[in-house]
Formats: sequence, C-alpha cells, structure tokens
Amino acid sequence: MDLKSLIRTIPDYPHEGIMFRDITTLFGDARGFRRTVDELVQPYAGYKIDAVAGIEARGFILGGAVAHQLSVSFIPIRKKGKLPWRTIGADYELEYGTDRVEIHEDAIAPRARILLVDDLIATGGTTAAGIELLRRTGAEVVGCSFVIELPDLNGATVLDKLGVPFHALVQFEGT
Repeated sequence: MDLKSLIRTIPDYPHEGIMFRDITTLFGDARGFRRTVDELVQPYAGYKIDAVAGIEARGFILGGAVAHQLSVSFIPIRKKGKLPWRTIGADYELEYGTDRVEIHEDAIAPRARILLVDDLIATGGTTAAGIELLRRTGAEVVGCSFVIELPDLNGATVLDKLGVPFHALVQFEGT
C-alpha cells in the first residue's frame, strides 16, 4: 500500500506558494490509517516507552492511536490557552512571529520516556518546542514519529542538533 498516494495535496493553502499536505484523506482510508499507525509504532517496538505526546491537532489523532497501540498514556501538547489546568509552555518561531505550546504541569512523571508524534516535520520549530517542553519536565524524548517529512525545510537538522532520532513514513519535496 502506497501511503503517499492517500495524502491529498492542496496548492496555495493556507498561502500562495504552499503545497498543503492534507492527511484527512489518509485518515479516511481505514486500511491506510491502520497501516500508518502500525508504521509509526514499528521503530519503537521493544523500547520502554511510558507515554506518547501528540502535538495539536493532527498529532492528537495519530498520537492517541499510537499510545493505544503501545498500551501507554497520551499527553496532549496544545496551543497556548487551550488547557484548563496549570501549564508550562515553550515558545517557537513562525515566519510572521512566535507561538506557544503548553502541557499541564502534572502531565508527565519524572524521568518518563516519551515518544513524540505529529503529522508532519517541516522546519522543526513546533517539534523543537515540544521536545523542550517535555525535557523541562524531566522526561526523556526517545524519538519522534511523523507521517510526512518535508526535507527541503531542514527539520531533520533541528532534531539532529537536539539529539532526538526521528522516523517519517513519506517525504514530499518542496514546501
């Protein structure tokens, strides 16, 4: 099964010149979605993982399914102001400013081994903020799993500098 063929590309969304990789079509294919989850989990089979963290919003869908498959807990990493309890946060750069992601301050046990999951790695900014946030709690990020990598945007370099291995199922050239 070619997972890449199940991902829809939408030109000029959300801005002109962007090729948006829409994985809702992948989610809509039961066999494709199941295979995606299996392949996100596979590199970490046999690892001791205490929890899966997923980055808002598509990372929630994928991360929840991966956590279920691994029989571990799930930690939502949300955009600023979305969590109802006391939080800690990390800022990251956008092309037009900064944004912030947060987790509940009591979401992670000390020294927990975490797998971070999201739909896509592009520049690595959001993922790096998630890793920083998890590490500030005392957690160890054992790796990251993504459906898509956009290698031209150099997110792999960011993760390499942070010393976090990653796994992506498909690559798309360009932005």
